[in-house]
Amino acid sequence: MEISIVIPLLNEAESLPELTRWIARVLPERGLTYEVLLIDDGSTDDSWAVIEELAATDATLRGIRFNRNYGKSAALNVGFQAAVGRVVCTMDADLQDSPEELPELYRMIVEDGYDLVSGWKQKRYDPLSKTLPTKLFNGATRLLSGIQLHDFNCGLKSYDQRVVKSIEVYGEMHRYIPVIAKWNGFRKIGEKVVQHQERKYGVTKFGLERFIYGFLDLASITFVSRFRRRPMHFFGTLGTLSFFIGMVLSLWLLGEKWYLSFHNLRARGVTDQPLFFLALVAVIVGAQLFLAGFLAEMVQLNGPKRDEYLVRERIR
Repeated sequence: MEISIVIPLLNEAESLPELTRWIARVLPERGLTYEVLLIDDGSTDDSWAVIEELAATDATLRGIRFNRNYGKSAALNVGFQAAVGRVVCTMDADLQDSPEELPELYRMIVEDGYDLVSGWKQKRYDPLSKTLPTKLFNGATRLLSGIQLHDFNCGLKSYDQRVVKSIEVYGEMHRYIPVIAKWNGFRKIGEKVVQHQERKYGVTKFGLERFIYGFLDLASITFVSRFRRRPMHFFGTLGTLSFFIGMVLSLWLLGEKWYLSFHNLRARGVTDQPLFFLALVAVIVGAQLFLAGFLAEMVQLNGPKRDEYLVRERIR
């Protein structure tokens, strides 16, 4: 199997027949063997009935149906686990992604040696309320990850199978698959300008809240990727710094009190000064952060996946 096409969907009954016919026309013309995995993420329309009907007459189609809506990340993760193709491509089911792009995305993985190729919708048919937050989101992700992609959230992507079999996508992490792949050692990440089409059926399933969740997930994945195996480096550093600042302030206040008293000058009591309470808070917070880091280190060292490393090749 050369290509597995993973398509998460929610209430896309109208677009599925046209999309699958389009795929069935494009890929065989290029001599590519393929499978299509339609992941129904808890649709409330006739999407699953349409999938059953299509699969009954097309052996390349496979369907997976969730009991309820779990989100796009969950659908992709399950699709990645089920895919068997040498190259795994993802695309949306709303006909805004063109199957005409799939052969070139496949070629860039197999011939050019990319681990991952992300689509870039250079010309978009979306309202300003969607495109402007997307630009801000992409800019922040480029800054934090160091990956120079224009469109992290483009649904049209291709992956070497090794990539999708070695990562786990959850929450809203589907936006950050290139970031997850990079931090798992897959550093050859490419980009291809792809055609973006106007939505033909239905309405978008995503609201503005996805950008709030997206930035929270970016902070989460940045922390987990960098400090998962060494949490003490993060909490311990902050705790030590806070504790040190609190102790310096406390000693300074005590020294000032002693100096003024020694020279028979009037001095306020140490506990009468607001700075004393700030110093006390810094010491307490520092101790708590250090303890949090120590406990996190113990949990990590005794966790079931503490020695889980991705091995690329072996000899003998």
